[in-house]
Amino acid sequence: MGRELMRVLPTLPRVLRTDLLTWVYDPLPPMVGPRWLARLPHVVVVVFAVTGAIEGSGPDPRVSTLTMVQAGLLVAAMFRPMPAWWASTVVLVVAARIVEPPAASWDVPGGAALRVMSIPWSVQLIALQVGVLYLVALRVRPRVVGETLAISVLTGVACLTFVNPGIGPAQIVVTPPFFVSVTAVGAVVGIGAVLRGERVARARLFSQKELTAEERARRTVLEERNRIARELHDVVAHHMSLISIQAQVAPHLVKDPPEELKENLAGIRQSAVEALTELRRVLGVLRSEDAPADEARHAPQPTLERLGELAETVRGAGLTLSIETTGEPRRLPPGVELSAFRIIQEALSNAMRHAPGAAVRVQLGYRADALTVRVVNAVPDRPAAPSSEPRHGLLGMRERTVMLGGELVAGPTSDGGYEVRATLPAGAGGPHAEDTA
Repeated sequence: MGRELMRVLPTLPRVLRTDLLTWVYDPLPPMVGPRWLARLPHVVVVVFAVTGAIEGSGPDPRVSTLTMVQAGLLVAAMFRPMPAWWASTVVLVVAARIVEPPAASWDVPGGAALRVMSIPWSVQLIALQVGVLYLVALRVRPRVVGETLAISVLTGVACLTFVNPGIGPAQIVVTPPFFVSVTAVGAVVGIGAVLRGERVARARLFSQKELTAEERARRTVLEERNRIARELHDVVAHHMSLISIQAQVAPHLVKDPPEELKENLAGIRQSAVEALTELRRVLGVLRSEDAPADEARHAPQPTLERLGELAETVRGAGLTLSIETTGEPRRLPPGVELSAFRIIQEALSNAMRHAPGAAVRVQLGYRADALTVRVVNAVPDRPAAPSSEPRHGLLGMRERTVMLGGELVAGPTSDGGYEVRATLPAGAGGPHAEDTA
């Protein structure tokens, strides 16, 4: 114990200097709610300070001045608690020095050893000092709060000893009114420290929730991108295989093909095989353990031709669905058809999950340069069942749309329903037409 004390004592001045001589403090977290409610604590502090200054004014101009200064320091403690506390402590010392102590404040029974004790501070001045300590407890660490409380109590004892030279510090400490005052100050500071601890814990929990939500969203995006990459891998691999096969068969379709043609076709086939090998090597890692079964993996990726099957499936689940097509339907690049099918599929799943009983309308618009997909559901006729699963379906839709260079808009409609609208470039000269063809 003594050895530990000897080790800590040399560092004590540096620790006190770092803790007490600083402008640093913990800012209060923003309150959730109306703006006037967030300003309410500041208004309460200002009203308390003004009330204390008014009630503390008296015939002695020095008392009135010190009370007004202490009230101003209480307001300043909301923004710079440590400098305000130092200044308020100096005000108490100055008050004990220049203000003449009143006559006997109370009599302490128990013999001649305990005599009458005078206090040089008004009730308003003490209340304002307690308010400063309370704000300090709300804004700084518990260790610093303990240090400020100890210094305040010791300063008070020293001032009372100075204005009551015939009474020793031990007699002052055991005086019941003084003991009650110190206990009240300690209780107020303790309440402030507890509230600060609760606020810090709540802020950390909120921060952790935000990090968890961001991490979940990031993980969902990566999973959706992996899924998209797996699907596009199948599409690209299919076309690269066709190129390889066609380049291999082409020389047999021409009678006496020139050697240059054979060499060019052989080079095309070799390049296709090498590209397919590299594609499988790079993207094969996406075939993770949680990937679909072999039967599902090697099945052809869905296109808009299978939209009828999807409609029958969701209708069988109880969804009222109508499909409208405008423009001249045509064959689109596989990546566009795959993304359009997945967007419709996810939008219908969201409608069944979040808008039970609502009628849903799917609109496909074939334009010269793009395909528009619009999925709109009406107002649900009953509330959706509560679900703890994160709602990240829109992330996948947005990833697919951005991949094709398109646009996606989703949000509530004017009649209380919900709409998902995607525009996918699909013209012959579209930005990704050659990549997915």
